[in-house]
Amino acid sequence: MRRQFHWDKKYLYWGMTAFFVIAAAILFYMALNYITLLGKALKKIVGILSPFIWGLVLTYLLLPLMRLLDGKVFGPLCRKLFAKNKRSDGRKLSRALAVLISVLVLLAVLVALVYMILPQLYDSIKTIVEKSPAYAKNLSEWVSSLLVNYPEVNAYISSTLDTLNADIVSWISNKLLPSFGSLITNISSGVYSVFRGVYNLVIGIIVSIYLLSDFEHFKAASKRLLYSVFSLESAEKIRSVMAFTDKTFMGFITGKLMDSAIIGVICYIVCAILKMPYALLVSVIVGVTNIIPFFGPLIGAIPATIIILMVSPLKAFIFVVFVIILQQVDGNFIGPKILGNSVGISGFWVMFSIIVGAGLFGFWGMLLGVPIFVVIQALVDQSVARRLKRSDLPVEAEAYTDIQHIDPVTREIIRTPKKTARTGKAASPKPEAPRDSSRAESKE
Repeated sequence: MRRQFHWDKKYLYWGMTAFFVIAAAILFYMALNYITLLGKALKKIVGILSPFIWGLVLTYLLLPLMRLLDGKVFGPLCRKLFAKNKRSDGRKLSRALAVLISVLVLLAVLVALVYMILPQLYDSIKTIVEKSPAYAKNLSEWVSSLLVNYPEVNAYISSTLDTLNADIVSWISNKLLPSFGSLITNISSGVYSVFRGVYNLVIGIIVSIYLLSDFEHFKAASKRLLYSVFSLESAEKIRSVMAFTDKTFMGFITGKLMDSAIIGVICYIVCAILKMPYALLVSVIVGVTNIIPFFGPLIGAIPATIIILMVSPLKAFIFVVFVIILQQVDGNFIGPKILGNSVGISGFWVMFSIIVGAGLFGFWGMLLGVPIFVVIQALVDQSVARRLKRSDLPVEAEAYTDIQHIDPVTREIIRTPKKTARTGKAASPKPEAPRDSSRAESKE
């Protein structure tokens, strides 16, 4: 008599698991063999979607300005204008005006960058290249006058300055200046790469206008899709993480851009008053590098000081003193007022995130490394807190400063004994009663 086979769902589960594991291994092996083709395909897809990527980026950058104009400026004005109109409350007009002004501000910044700042930067760099031999000679004579009583040191420093000047002139002449020249030439002649960039920018602006005009609808549609794909608990976790990420990135990026713009303008005004050479070039360097946290002021101050030093050592010294004062004002007053608590990590982790980000992704890694690390740290902290609560252990890090050990059976917290002032000996450690999990959960 044959034994009847009893079907069990666990066989199907293990069979499907084995199938997906094998399929994933095969796909991973194929991906390793065709990694170059995958890279090309991904690059092509990004190239096709680049106008929409530009649109999303512009929407993200213009959204705070649009909300400010819509809520504080045009919203109240349109409500007053349409107070007696029963057909419309003026919301569409308010949003349209807010989007229009935001886009005009973006275009004004781009026009100022292309037609005002870039040509002057090019002229400044070209002047530096042309007059660099005279600047080097003046600097060498100044150093010689200071070290007239130390001929050996004078000879060494003079040879070092000559070598450094030759390297700087070679780099500017062979690499930096041709790139600037080609950029200006491409903008004026309209080659394909510039046309492609302008095309992406124009389409991106149009996409951003659509997104900004009906932002609430797109936001609601994305939430609808999120709740339809994931379970309610998972969707809420994803929504919470995305909201925190958006708050962190928006606060950091917009705050840093505004802070750097203010620093650049202040630097240009003071340099113009002090009649510093190449005031615009120096201010652009200081403002742009100020976007990078922690290392930005140092990165910008070094080349700017070298540029001024070649013209006037005294003004270079004044500039160094001014930059130190400016960065102190920025770090203690301007930066905290603008950024607020968007970056709530210690200086060590700021330095760590910038170094790792720069090593992996270059300039963009230096710029975005800090907010990315803030998001990762927040997620790790939440996971650690949940696990500690499940184990009925303290969540705050300060609670572990004087813990000697925790009994794994009774879960009693044994504190490190403290020395008494009278005897100088350590008192006997007192166990701390374990927390009542039911009471802790009720409090939470």
